[in-house]
Amino acid sequence: MSTHTAAEGSGLTNDTVTSAVGGAVASRRGQISWAMFDWANQPYFTLITTFIFAPYFAATYVGDPTKGQALWGETLGYAGLVIALVSPILGSIADQTGRRKPWLLACSIAFCAAVSFLWFAMPGEGAINPVPIMVAVAAAAIAMEFAVVFNNAMLPSLVSSARMGTLSGLGWGIGYVGGLVALIIMLFFMAGDRETGLTMLGTPPLFGLDPVLSEADRFAGPMVAVWFALFVIPLFLFTPDVPATGVRPRAAVRQGLVQLRTTLGHLRRYRNIALYLFSRMLYFDGLSAIFAFGGIYAAGIFGWQIMTLGLFGIILSVFAAAGAFIGGWLDDKIGSKRTIQISVFGLIVATIGSASIGPDTIFFTVPVEPPQPGAAPFSSIGEQIYLVFGILIGMSGGPAQAASRTLLARMAPPSMMTEFFGLYALSGKATAFLAPLAIAWATTAYDSQRAGLAVIVVFLVTGFMLLFGVAERREQDILS
Repeated sequence: MSTHTAAEGSGLTNDTVTSAVGGAVASRRGQISWAMFDWANQPYFTLITTFIFAPYFAATYVGDPTKGQALWGETLGYAGLVIALVSPILGSIADQTGRRKPWLLACSIAFCAAVSFLWFAMPGEGAINPVPIMVAVAAAAIAMEFAVVFNNAMLPSLVSSARMGTLSGLGWGIGYVGGLVALIIMLFFMAGDRETGLTMLGTPPLFGLDPVLSEADRFAGPMVAVWFALFVIPLFLFTPDVPATGVRPRAAVRQGLVQLRTTLGHLRRYRNIALYLFSRMLYFDGLSAIFAFGGIYAAGIFGWQIMTLGLFGIILSVFAAAGAFIGGWLDDKIGSKRTIQISVFGLIVATIGSASIGPDTIFFTVPVEPPQPGAAPFSSIGEQIYLVFGILIGMSGGPAQAASRTLLARMAPPSMMTEFFGLYALSGKATAFLAPLAIAWATTAYDSQRAGLAVIVVFLVTGFMLLFGVAERREQDILS
């Protein structure tokens, strides 16, 4: 799809001249370049945290799926704690200095360095000393989340309020397509069968990647780094940034911290936004957890290897991309709040369904034949039902995420946009360490991956119920 066609098809026209925060809207090229950030970063979530490296970390690097799931939970939990403490400070500082791109560049460099280090996760070494790779995983997660804060804060200055949902949905949609393309490249050109040494196309893996040493799983890290570095370039070249305020960085830190304290105090007067952020904090914790642990769970209960996990990821990415595009349209038609409610309800149903599946049972108690060694992918009843629930997760996840950032952009005072997006990141990560750590605790306590997955439902249901008290309206700037 060409840039021209994507822009027209998504309604990104320049027939309005005022952005959501005042000033001219960005050019069509600038808007598409902003959306390309999601294309650039989605392979990280697709290959590293969901379908390829995370299951490899648990089942092969650590060598014990249950222990590996617990360690992965601890890693994401500690990363989430750092993100919770620092994200709102960065957002507040960015408001003081004005420009977002320098911060985004620094986060991008740190991310590429950390994710590239995953190449050194040799099979079985995690059973001896998993700490270096856990640190690299945590560092990549922290850097990416900080980058997302600054990218999200650019949205209201690029389009009118009426078009924010469409542009946000476009970003998520092409992001999922980007993740799908990266997954296809990995599956068909780099991942080889351990017995034959050949890819699904019947050719040797690119770059001589050795399946016995799990080099394709490990190469996901460097591949994601190169992909991100390449496709984030249009944003830096063509998307306009907010002008610099002239405030020096050291002064910005002081002013930012003061403003952060003030903003937290203002939340008592922005009660509607506070309730939304608290609700989002809970349902987003659940959403992030089901994406982070779904592949690990499948690798453990079904014994899926990289090729089956890759096929699973391709199927989910196709439906996730469709869901994101539909969600962007739905956002502008029925509003962000209703879009989120529909999506989170879908996630609740899908998570309960996924947790109900074991190696030889479905719906918690119904016995079925377990997957047979050497059988075709998704040939057992349990695998097929798990796939159906996975598709529902994909269809629901994209709209929930896209509409969440749009809802805040519709509600936050324009002069405090970046600061509230810092708090938005906080609402997504303030308790993000709780979900992974709760999964780690439940997995360890019951020696069961299913028990770990089941705790996600609590976060989703609580956040869903709180959404009913949120009003979708623009708040007035109490400082003006």
